[in-house]
Amino acid sequence: MRYFITLSYDGAPFSGWQIQENANSVQHEIQKALGILLREPVTVTGAGRTDAGVNAIGYVAHFDSKNILKNCPQLCYKLNAILPNEICVHEIFQMPGNAHARFDATSRCYKYYIHTRKDPFCARYSCLTKEKPDIAAMNRAAGHLLGVHDFSCFEKLNGGNKTSICNVMEAGWEQIDSHRYLFTIRANRFLRNMVRAIVGSLLEVGYGKRQPEWIAEIMEMKERGKAGQSVPGNALFLAEITYPYPLKQQPEASDRQ
Repeated sequence: MRYFITLSYDGAPFSGWQIQENANSVQHEIQKALGILLREPVTVTGAGRTDAGVNAIGYVAHFDSKNILKNCPQLCYKLNAILPNEICVHEIFQMPGNAHARFDATSRCYKYYIHTRKDPFCARYSCLTKEKPDIAAMNRAAGHLLGVHDFSCFEKLNGGNKTSICNVMEAGWEQIDSHRYLFTIRANRFLRNMVRAIVGSLLEVGYGKRQPEWIAEIMEMKERGKAGQSVPGNALFLAEITYPYPLKQQPEASDRQ
């Protein structure tokens, strides 16, 4: 039986989503906890990687079990009791056997937070910058990201991707309040370190070091060294993953009565 699992996690203590040697990961913790409770080996497949320190809200993964899980809410409760505090399971529900958390996803949405003055309530999940950026200039620059392009200039060297082509559907900045700003980007797929490199490059535009057209120029060059520096991962959130079908079937009318 195939089951989807939705969860959120604080990425600070982990090397990322994917299992790695000599480092703890979210995937490892989920697999270990499920194996204990289901009393069988469990392999969990996530919707995609997140880098070390990066956070996720509503992350989606799937696993198979030889047993029919009759009380998924109770399983969620037990998982949360033994998982680290930085991981929270929201739901587990059965899906068709061919449903795939990674390959069926049609888009992923990331959000990056910055703040421009010292704030003890922002420090953990936002990046402190030295000056206020020019939002209008950064949004003109972000417009060059839209569409299908080769994003290798923002990709971590030796990232191991078969292709650097991505389709960016949304990219833009907004000001939350007097000192907080948010960047949102949505695409069909992302490369390793891509969002952090994009944010670092857009901030160079926002600080007047580059013109908005520079983003298009470095994308044509396809060299990582031409783009801006990557920003810290603690302020980055994988915020939404979309699928071409409902993630959970609605109960029948008779079930709701």
